[in-house]
Amino acid sequence: MRPPGTDHGPANSVTRTAGTEVALTFDDGPDPINTPALLQILRENNVKATFCMVGFRVRDRPDLVRQIYADGHTLCNHSWQHLTDLAKRDPAYIDWDLRHTNDMIHAAVGADAPIKYFRAPGGNFTPSLVAKATELGMSSIYWDVDPRDWDHKPDSNHSAHIARVISQIKSQIRQGSIVLSHDNGQPDTIVVYRTLIPWLKQHFTLEGLPTT
Repeated sequence: MRPPGTDHGPANSVTRTAGTEVALTFDDGPDPINTPALLQILRENNVKATFCMVGFRVRDRPDLVRQIYADGHTLCNHSWQHLTDLAKRDPAYIDWDLRHTNDMIHAAVGADAPIKYFRAPGGNFTPSLVAKATELGMSSIYWDVDPRDWDHKPDSNHSAHIARVISQIKSQIRQGSIVLSHDNGQPDTIVVYRTLIPWLKQHFTLEGLPTT
C-alpha cells in the first residue's frame, strides 16, 4: 500500500488510502477479550489491519500490543486516555499525552517499532493537534466509512445492531476507504467482522496502513 492519499478530513487529516486498498482500523483497545478474538479472525483470513490504541490500555495489556505487532498489523497512537477535547488542552499536556502513549507502545514492542499514525479521540483534529502529531513523525488519520458500531441506541437488540453495522459498511465502502471500527468494549463488532471479512476480501484488497 502506498502512503495515505490526499482526501482530507478535519484539519487536513487523511480520510482515504492512496490507492485502491481498503484499510480496516480498530480504535480504543487493546481489549482483553475482544482484541484477541479480532486478531484470530484477521489471522484466519490473512488480513492486516491498523490498531489505534489508547495509551493507558497499552500500559495495562502490553502482551496484546506485542501480539498485534507480531501479527504484522499497523500501530497507531489514539492518545493516552481518549479525551475528546484533547485539542483544547494545554500544549504541554498534549505533547506529554502523545509522547507518553508512544513510549508505552515502544515499551511493549521495542523502540524500533514504527508508529506512523495518530487518530484524535472522536476524530476531533485541529491544525495544532495535527502539527504536533507531524512533529512526532505521525500522519493524522480520519476515516471515510463510519458504521457507528459503538452506538447501540438505534437498534432493538444485538442482532439488529450487527445487521445495521454490516449494512452500513457494505453501503459506504469503496476502493481506498479507511473504515472506522472499535475493538474495545464492542463484542458485536467482532461478530460483524467474522461475517464481513470474507465478503470484503471478495470485493477489496485489505491492508494495514503503510509503515514505510
